Parts: sequence; C-alpha cells; structure tokens
Amino acid sequence: MRELIAQLLDNRLSRRGFMKSMAAAGFTATAIEGIIDELEAAELPAADGGSNMRTVTGSGGELWIEQLKASGVEYLFTNPGSTEAGFFDAFVDTPGLQLIDMMHEGVVISAADAYATLTGKTAFVCVHAMVGTAQMCGQLYNAHKAKAPMVVTAGMADNSVYSDRVGLGARPGSNQSEVTRQFTKISWDVREPGTIPIALRRAFKIAGTPPGGPVYLAMATYAQAGKKATAEIIDQAKFTIAMRPRPDKDRIEYVAKKLVEGDQPLFITSDDLYRSGAIDEAIGLVEMLGVPILDAGSSASNSGFPNWHDLYWDNKAFNVRDGVDPFDRYDVIVGLGADEFTTTGPRGEVAPVEIQRASQAWKAAIGIDLDMMGRTVPIDLAVVADPKAGIEDLRDAVTSMVTSERLEKIRAERSRRMKPRIAAYRDDVMEEAKSTFGRTPMHPYEVAMIIERNIDRDAITVNESLSHDFTMRHNAIQRFGGDEKRRLSSGGGSLGWGIGASIGSKLGEPDRQVVLNIGDGSVMYSASGFWTMARYSIPVLVIVWNNRNYQTVRHGYSRLNGRMEHSGHYAGMYLGDPDIDYVMLANSQSVEGAKATNAREFEAALKRGIQATRSGEAFIIDVDVSRIGGGADSTWYQAFNLAEQRSRKV
Repeated sequence: MRELIAQLLDNRLSRRGFMKSMAAAGFTATAIEGIIDELEAAELPAADGGSNMRTVTGSGGELWIEQLKASGVEYLFTNPGSTEAGFFDAFVDTPGLQLIDMMHEGVVISAADAYATLTGKTAFVCVHAMVGTAQMCGQLYNAHKAKAPMVVTAGMADNSVYSDRVGLGARPGSNQSEVTRQFTKISWDVREPGTIPIALRRAFKIAGTPPGGPVYLAMATYAQAGKKATAEIIDQAKFTIAMRPRPDKDRIEYVAKKLVEGDQPLFITSDDLYRSGAIDEAIGLVEMLGVPILDAGSSASNSGFPNWHDLYWDNKAFNVRDGVDPFDRYDVIVGLGADEFTTTGPRGEVAPVEIQRASQAWKAAIGIDLDMMGRTVPIDLAVVADPKAGIEDLRDAVTSMVTSERLEKIRAERSRRMKPRIAAYRDDVMEEAKSTFGRTPMHPYEVAMIIERNIDRDAITVNESLSHDFTMRHNAIQRFGGDEKRRLSSGGGSLGWGIGASIGSKLGEPDRQVVLNIGDGSVMYSASGFWTMARYSIPVLVIVWNNRNYQTVRHGYSRLNGRMEHSGHYAGMYLGDPDIDYVMLANSQSVEGAKATNAREFEAALKRGIQATRSGEAFIIDVDVSRIGGGADSTWYQAFNLAEQRSRKV
C-alpha cells in the first residue's frame, strides 16, 4: 500500500488507477475513499499561514524587491533605464537575485520566454519605459503565442500628472500599458508605492495560471521612489492556483470508447503536452492503442513528443505524403492538449479547413485552454482536464472496458497499417538527405546530420533557422535509453528570438548542452546577445546557417509565381555584397568562433566548439549553407550608390 500511495502522490498513478489497485489488494470502496480524503487533506497548506506574511515599510522600489523575493524570482532579465531608477536603487546588492543584463529589449524577452518554457517557472523582466516597451513587442508576440509565463515590468513617465507630453512616455491621450495589451493576458499601470506588492502578486498569479502567458505592469517613476510606504509582503504560494484538473469520468470514458471502436484514430498534440509533463504518458497511450500522433500547428510546435517514435507524424510529412486532404482516412481525431485542430498545409499556411473537411471523423479535445478549444474548428466533445491527468484516466478507461487480448489485436492491426507508411516517409527523407552529401557549400540536410552526430544525446536544440527547420525535425529517429533531446523554437515566428532564447535555455537548464541553430538573417536582429553570453559565461554553441539570404521570405515570394519568380529579381532577399563575418561580429563581444565551408571543416569546428562550451565559454560557427527552393540561384539586389549621387564630397 505504501508504494501505491507514493505513486499517487508523485503523480505516477492516477486516482482511478490507485482505486483499482487498492481494490485488487482487498480494500473496500469506502476504505479507499477514506484514504484518498486523508491524503488530499494532508496536501492542503496550513490554515494559519505561518510566517508567509510580513509588513514592510520602505520605498516603492524596496517593496518591489521584497515581493520579488517572496515570489521566488531567481533571475532579473533586463535592459535597464533611468525611469526604473527607484527599482534598481533598491535592487543593488540584494542577495539571491541575479541580474542578466542585455542590450536590447527583444533579447531580454526571448531569453525570459525560453527560460519560462523550459523550467515552468514564471520569468521576471524589467525593460525601459514606453520606448523599451514598444521595442520588445516583436518578441512579446512570440512569448504570447508560446504561452510563456512571464511578468514584464517597465518604468513609466506618467502623462496624466502635470503635462501629457512627457519624455519617454506614452503619447498624449494614451497610456503605456495599451501598447502590450494584445500580447498579454492583462496589462495595467501602477501609480501608488504601497500597491506595488499587490500588483506583482496578481501579475505572477495570472501569468503562471495555465494557460500561461505574459503580464505587463507599468510602474510610475514616483511610485518606485515614494518613501515610507507600508505594505504586506506575502509569499506567492498563497496565490498560486493549481491547474491539474482530472477529467469528467463519463466524458473521458466516452472518448475511450470511441478510440477503441474506431477503425483508424489519430491523436493531435501541441506544446501543452510538454507543459503538463505528459510526454511519457502520451508515448504509452500511443503505443497501447497503435494510434499515430501528429504535432499540430506550424513546424514550430514544441510538444516534446519524440520524433524517433515509429508512430509520430511530422505535420509537413503528413500533408505532403497524404495529398490534398490527409484527414479523410481517420474516423476519430482526439486532441491531447491541442488547443485548436489546425495543421500546416503544403505551402506552410495554417489550414484548419482540412480537418473540418474530415466531416466523417468524430473529434474530441482534452485540455485546459478553454478560449482556444473549439474556437474555430467544431468538435464533438470537449474534455476539460490537465493533459497528463486526462491521458492517465484515458488509459485507465480503455483498459477497464476491453480485455488485454482484444486491446492487443486492435493495437497490432492499426500499427500494421500505419507504421510502414511513416517508416517509408522517413526512408525517403534519409535517402534524399544522403544524396545531397559532399557538396560545397553544404546542403542543409548534411549540416543537420553532422550536428546530430556530434551533439549530446540529451541536448537542447534552439532553432531559428526557419527555412531549414524541417531538416532539424528528422535527425533523431532512434531512442537513446531515456535520454531525449529537447527541441525548442519560437511560438510565433517573429525574427530575433534565437540568441536570447538560447541564453534563457542555458540559464534554465545549466547542466544540459544548448545548441542554437540560427539563420544568418535572424542573427542580425539580436547579435548583441553575444555580449551577454560572454559577460555571464553562458556556454551556448551557436551555429549560423549562412546562406546570405532571407530564404523563408524568398520561398514565399517564389510561391506567388509573379514577376519576382519569373525575373529572378527577389526584392531585399540577398544578404551578400558585402558578406557579414559572423565570427568577427561575435569576437568583438569576446565570443570565439570558427568558419566552415565543407563537411570536414564543419565537423572539426563542431568538436572545437563543443570543447569550448564544456570549458564554460560560448562558441560560434559560421557555416556556409547552400540556398534551396525557388530563386536559390538569385544574387540580385537593387544596386544603389549614394556616394556617387553627391554634389559635394562631404
């Protein structure tokens, strides 16, 4: 019994599984319910609150710092400014809080995004005033799409006190927090020093409650500097809302019935699978039922379901191989944490209509994002549940309604149909990849394969090489004894995410290798992040896939099949003439590196870079990669020479 209780408390055994095991051991239903009631009561916090609350008197900035400590903040991700003087004056020499200084607000947000995504902790950010708030929004969009829990703060030059035309403040008639409203769960202004702790507690609560996301606070400069304010500092745990709901019994049993009776079901999943810690449970469910699983949404999906699995469908492979309407063959489609039933079409567009056309399919969704569930694509049954709890109870429901012999027969028949199709696709990818080896510059397939051969089995790969992202998803197709790579890419596709995200990933997982795959165009959005890597000894291995092109955009131009495609003149796409030396760019910020033009040089550079990161230093590799797709041969750009236009040589 002790082992069963330990498994229940550690979430290794569902409530239903616990009751079933206890009943098999001879316990009555009443006794089992009594044990569960006692365990649940024991997990509740003490009613008296203990020492979780204290009264503090100080400046607004000092109250701010005290509440951050009570909220368990580890890192301050920041690009500081003068409107935050009251905050930073209180921050100086505060033990237990580490400032991570960055030179652009976009890098700050992307670092916090990845840190929050990997650790599950709510990240804390402070940027500069109205102007810094505006500059961060491209990456705040990514964090919002990724549901990354973070509290973003900024100083505020208040335009409502005396003059409405203030330096670094919102324009007359507007307020600062409006700028972030569409990318946050909530945003508001704070003007009283004594209310700063309340605002922060509320912000951390909202940001961290699933589905997570950014929250924004604009802190008035005078509120930070205000003296002798008194407020209660309370541990954030007192405001944390656990969101691990178990599914309704009747609904989850109906889903189980459909999965058992269906001819060929399909699972769809998303980032929420990773957030709920349900990857192993999903693997078990897929294998038990012989049902393939598909990463929903774009190629940037971060569900964490391993692509080595022989029932895993990559979304692009799914569309390309199955033609115009790949969902026709499936009669039951179940979303495991998927907020919306969408997939990426052959041209990269999000195409929910494809699933809608599968009118014969019965559809159910299991998750907690009620805003997105059933938002555009109709579903037959919604099951509100934490994905992990939902999958656990779904497995229990399946095993309770069919014999092991029948279940094995169902699994074997489905696997016999699906596994060869998925394997054939992978074989095609591998054969195509091998046919590209040995070229100079290297084909993206060869670059991806060399990286895969050399990096750690449990490496975290941060990917912002957008047009080559497909190749990065088909490298690790075998399981390494439980050590799994973790793949991370931006939630929204706004460029400039990768360098900051690799920093946040390493801060969140310091004992795992972090490899950044980034396109040359993306580097220039966030190159100041190399300085942060050097200052804080953040050992990231950076690989710049250098094709001197905005290739993803060029592919979009090519698909239009208009004047650019026919003339070979792609406006603004070619990034050569002059070439950018990315190693020198990183060297100027004290990050060493190497260049590579062929496979031999690249493999040698990788070995050198891996050794550098093991020694505690960041390292960059600038590798020549061939352009692929429509317009690949074009080096055209609209030439212009301003110097020749001068009437005076000044």
